[in-house]
Amino acid sequence: MSGPAIGVFDSGVGGLSILREIHKQLPNEPLCYFADQAHVPYGPRSLEQVRQFSLGITRFLLDQNCKLVVVACNTASAAALHHLRRTFRSTPIVGMEPAVKPAAELSQSKRVAVLATPATFQGELFASVVERFAQGVEVIQIILPGLVERIEAGEVEGVETRRILEAKLRPVTDQDVDTLVLACTHYAFVIPLLEQIVGPSVRVIDPAPAIARQTARLLQTHKLAAASDVTGSARFVTSGDPLAFRAAVVRLLGNSPGVQHARWSESAVALA
Repeated sequence: MSGPAIGVFDSGVGGLSILREIHKQLPNEPLCYFADQAHVPYGPRSLEQVRQFSLGITRFLLDQNCKLVVVACNTASAAALHHLRRTFRSTPIVGMEPAVKPAAELSQSKRVAVLATPATFQGELFASVVERFAQGVEVIQIILPGLVERIEAGEVEGVETRRILEAKLRPVTDQDVDTLVLACTHYAFVIPLLEQIVGPSVRVIDPAPAIARQTARLLQTHKLAAASDVTGSARFVTSGDPLAFRAAVVRLLGNSPGVQHARWSESAVALA
């Protein structure tokens, strides 16, 4: 890999939606992606547990010569973002904030639905965003049990994936909701199916472009941007099964990368 990289991590394949957009906007930047598939999904876990995972992964990414870290996971951001920034003060860290502000501004009906995991809704970050930006707007919380696992398995259009979405979203479309916020990075991979189910009158907000723009801003602010003549490359690491993860990258991103395996030992993670 050429030069210091942007480190990106998630519990599994969801953060690939963020990686894809970062590469699109910043094609010169080297990237290092870590999928903590030994612990996927993060959503049902305690905030303290997710915080410990996030600390271990961030340390690993810094050891791998990463200059900036993107927490490409709403659950990990809810659980650990402030703690990571306090712990790693010299490293710029980008986190996921549910896009309630743009949703509230765009909504005509003033009824917005947020799709997220239980841990994201429990975190102080979500409550703070709603309090700051959603005054006068009804925010409906929707949990989609089993959807992350379907996406991890590459089933972005399957019968079971559609069933999970329809069961939760059909009632919402009858409640005059006109904006959906994706507050789990996995869900970006089912946007086409989501749009089929909710119809053209409901706007779906994908946070990936905004996260990539914030990453670019921080690189410029901290004078960390790669040279313009560099061609960015991507490196992939998983704490799960490297072959299964590689197959997921092929399905979701269309390229066939090499994948390294990492193992957890108590609260630390290292290449196997």
